[in-house]
Amino acid sequence: MSQHPEGKVIRDMPGITAGDSRSKSNLTRHLQAWLREKLATALSASNLEDLKSSVQAIRSQLEASQVSAEKIDIYRNDFAYPTIAIESVLSDLEQILAVRTMERAKYYMLRLQKSTVEVKTNGINDINLNRWKDYGDIYTDSLWLFPKRDRSGAHNAWYWGNFAPQIPHQLMLRYTRKGDWVIDMFAGSGTTLIEAMNLDRNSVGVELNPDIAIRTKNLIDSLGNASFRPRLIIDDSTSVNTSDLLRISGGQKYRLAILHPPYHDIIKFSEDARDLSLSADVQMFVRRLESVVSNTLKVLDAGGHIALVIGDKYQNGEIVPLGFMCMNMMLGKPLALKSIVVKNYDSTRGKRGSQDLWKYRALAGGFYLFKHEYVFIFRHRV
Repeated sequence: MSQHPEGKVIRDMPGITAGDSRSKSNLTRHLQAWLREKLATALSASNLEDLKSSVQAIRSQLEASQVSAEKIDIYRNDFAYPTIAIESVLSDLEQILAVRTMERAKYYMLRLQKSTVEVKTNGINDINLNRWKDYGDIYTDSLWLFPKRDRSGAHNAWYWGNFAPQIPHQLMLRYTRKGDWVIDMFAGSGTTLIEAMNLDRNSVGVELNPDIAIRTKNLIDSLGNASFRPRLIIDDSTSVNTSDLLRISGGQKYRLAILHPPYHDIIKFSEDARDLSLSADVQMFVRRLESVVSNTLKVLDAGGHIALVIGDKYQNGEIVPLGFMCMNMMLGKPLALKSIVVKNYDSTRGKRGSQDLWKYRALAGGFYLFKHEYVFIFRHRV
């Protein structure tokens, strides 16, 4: 047996010899070459029985190897060799074995063969559409149910009001490519910036509160991936000098902007009068957020995307549809609404430990407790 560079054992199979010490990328390429060769042999079969026999042999060899459990890194693909997830290849082989005609079998075989040599993207992200089944961890539905927030790596939820790292993670995979620039106009504890580092994206964050910004910068500076080190500036996102933001990116426009503002005054984040959470009323909050959106559009690339993460609030016994008020404001800009995602959340820090009290209040007041927030996704029209 040979030892995978990450410690996984690979049982001997054609083309992989004991003691193989190649890098992960080279080993992946070797497996792809082996698979292409086997598929070509299967396609040369003259009848369905022989074709299925060859396909069964490929499947058995992949299943016998622990390579089949390998999650190949498909997000750092240089496209010189299309990467593949072996589990989805096994699914494709099962589909071929289930067909009843030679014509249909060859159709699926040719499609699988093509997906091992050609890359097709939508030009917005690095997702290889020829291997779309490989991306089981990318959400395409408008309901995002996260069992729990990601606390891996540098994500430790020390900041009251930060959002789940899964949100920027999903957005960056869908709306950026490796090396693109991402901006977060309410950087807070740096959730977006950390995810950008993890996914090899360049990023800039704007944060009003200097105490929070310094702590976030210290955290970011302690992390690896110096090639994609985020930049964090202390400023007011309603009036930030957008020329400075473009200077940081070397003049490149940002491909994705993420806005996670306060939900008006639900949490007061500082004593700074410029803080959106200190807005006198909802109308003022929306106007000030509009200034942030206008600044963001000055640095957002044409065809780029902007995501607003926000929830609603209760006031005087009534729901204030803050999310849709902000959505309507943004529809007055050169923006096309692409998706409205509803994301679940459990208890906030303010309500944690007092669920029974809040249930009583809901029963007494005739309302339902919020368990969701919105992710409004827009494309820049110009």
